[in-house]
Amino acid sequence: MATLSELDSKTLLVDHGLPVLPERSVPTADEAVQAADELGYPCVMKLSGDHIAHKTERNLVRLSIGNADQALDAANELLAAARPDDGDVTVLVAPMVASSREFIVGAQRSPEFGPVVMVGIGGIFAEALEDVAFRMLPATPSDFDAMLDDLRTDALLGEFRGEPAVDRNGLVAVIESVASAMVARDDIVAIDVNPVLIRDGAPIAVDALVELA
Repeated sequence: MATLSELDSKTLLVDHGLPVLPERSVPTADEAVQAADELGYPCVMKLSGDHIAHKTERNLVRLSIGNADQALDAANELLAAARPDDGDVTVLVAPMVASSREFIVGAQRSPEFGPVVMVGIGGIFAEALEDVAFRMLPATPSDFDAMLDDLRTDALLGEFRGEPAVDRNGLVAVIESVASAMVARDDIVAIDVNPVLIRDGAPIAVDALVELA
């Protein structure tokens, strides 16, 4: 099996409607600074590559980068952290999104049930609540909408900490995009879109991984 890089995973899922931020993938620190200048501050940088699946565990993510000097330091740190077995790597640069709510959307190909899609509460609440809902595929948009009703903490879909209610149709569209890719590609073993952040009510996928057979 092979795991696509974050950039390639997002590119695949964007073709099925996944909402993502504008971002740049560049090979050098200087180009990372230029990308940050163009995308605006604060921004996020990550080390990306086909053999890098768990960036957080390896400290390969830099958040809240506020200026060009910080961007240069962050990019150099990330490139220096690359290992020989990572293969070709790039620095992925994207705007920073502030959000107090996170969701997880994923899918996997089960030997017993075939393709299955999942949505759940993410972020700091994920492990404590373990609040997820599943549907077998293929399914309809109304099935995906019903998944949100299955979540016990549906209060997070309403107004929360001064933020507007979640665009429910937008979150359903995220689930639908993952399900669509899963059904369309028999070689996809699993999809993990985590986190899906809520910005002004609208869902934005800021990380994604696709695993291929």
